[in-house]
Amino acid sequence: MKDLAGKVAIVTGGSRGIGREIALQLARRGADVAINYRSRAADAEDTVSELKGLGVRALAIGADLSDMSAARNLVRQVHEQWGRIDILINNAGITRDKTMKNLTDDDWNDVLDTNLGSVYATCSEVLDIMTAQNYGRIVNITSFVGQAGNFGQANYAASKGGIIAFTKTMAMEVARHDITVNCIAPGFTETEMLGQVPEKIREKIIAGIPMRRFGKPEEIAKAVVFIAADAGYITGQQINVNGGVYM
Repeated sequence: MKDLAGKVAIVTGGSRGIGREIALQLARRGADVAINYRSRAADAEDTVSELKGLGVRALAIGADLSDMSAARNLVRQVHEQWGRIDILINNAGITRDKTMKNLTDDDWNDVLDTNLGSVYATCSEVLDIMTAQNYGRIVNITSFVGQAGNFGQANYAASKGGIIAFTKTMAMEVARHDITVNCIAPGFTETEMLGQVPEKIREKIIAGIPMRRFGKPEEIAKAVVFIAADAGYITGQQINVNGGVYM
C-alpha cells in the first residue's frame, strides 16, 4: 500500500529506536522521509540507506533540537529541498533522571528545551506551510510518564505532560485547515535506553505492566502511522500504547 506516495514527512530523532521504526513504516506507505539526528551520524546514514531501499526519497539532517533556531531550520531545510511538508513526527527526546533533591537547573533546562521546546519550534515553523497546503498531520510523541509521573523524572514528566497540553491547544487552533495534531503516549518500550536498565529493575518494571512485557518500537510506530495516514477525523487526542501500565 503506497497511499502516502507524494507526501513528505519529517521524523525528529529518527535515526534509531522508535523514530527509526516510524520513518521506515512511513516509507513503506510511500512517503518521502527526512530524519533528524543529534550526534549519531552513522546510524542516521544507515537508516537513510534503508529508507531509500524502499523506493522513496530520504535524507538525514543533523541538528541539536534543544536550540529552537536549529529546530526551525530543520523544517526550513526540508521544505526548501522538497517543496512541501505533510507529516511532522516530533519524536526526539532525552532523559536526565534525578530526584528533585539532586536535580540541577541544567538537568531541567536540557530536558525541557529538547523534549518540549523542540515540539513548539517545529510546530510553529511548519504551521504556515501546512496552512498554505490546507493539509497537515502532526504527531507528537509523549509518554505515560506525562500522565502518571515517575520517581526521579520530574523534568521528563513535566516535558511530556506539556506536550499533551500543547497538542490539544494547537489542535483547536488549526483544525479548520485540515491539520490534525495528536500525540502518542508509549509505555516502557524495548529501545537502547531501556536496554541499559539492570535486569532486576527490568523485572520489577514488567511486574507492573498488566501485559507482562515491554512494548516494541514497531507497535508504537503503527499507532503513529495510523494517525498520520488513516485518521483524518481524529485530532487533539492522546492515544496510549502502553500495555496497560497506565489506564
